[in-house]
Amino acid sequence: MTLADVKKILDAEMIVGEDKMNMEIIAGFAADLMSDVLAFAKEGSILLTGLTNPLVVRTADTLDLRAIVFVRGKRPAPDAIKLAKERNIPLLATRYIMFESCGRLFTEGMTDRSRRWGRRKNNASPPYDIPSAAQMTAFDS
Repeated sequence: MTLADVKKILDAEMIVGEDKMNMEIIAGFAADLMSDVLAFAKEGSILLTGLTNPLVVRTADTLDLRAIVFVRGKRPAPDAIKLAKERNIPLLATRYIMFESCGRLFTEGMTDRSRRWGRRKNNASPPYDIPSAAQMTAFDS
């Protein structure tokens, strides 16, 4: 899937990176907590988020994420746009909420490559062990 495909699927506006429309996108990740992005997102993914500050761009740059899609009709702050131009990170904006944006991309074939918490247990539901509060505290520190 290319960035042009993502733009079309999400009926998105291109804010930065018009010259990157042929960029290959291999996976997606969605979160509003940058700590979750740092912990679970994988290089080469696009990030879907409702956060609009420069920290989002810095996080994407740190992880070598391909692009950022702002959901829920949000627009990035001017300093975030400036930083994205400097770091050459495409920015898009869509009116769809995060859930629908992810669903649309998934339906069209995009997958995730995120790191998972827990391990599979005999195909039980939920598919992953739910960590205890102690494990989460240890994980966050």
